[in-house]
Amino acid sequence: MTKNLVSIGNSLGIIIEKPILDLLGMSKESVLEVSTDGQRLVIERVDVDRHTRVKALTRKVMESHEKTFRKLAE
Repeated sequence: MTKNLVSIGNSLGIIIEKPILDLLGMSKESVLEVSTDGQRLVIERVDVDRHTRVKALTRKVMESHEKTFRKLAE
């Protein structure tokens, strides 16, 4: 399947058809992670619950070890 970029305001976007969205379990409410390997654009649905847990744990580690991280950064 080939696609063309479309203008969306001052940006460009790609239209993803409903059958593909359904197959991937995505909707307009889905949180997506967009990355690239320098050649390809990778779009993945983010598990919001997992993302929230990881974010909270990261914050906890940063708070617990702030002094150590600051010394390492010097």
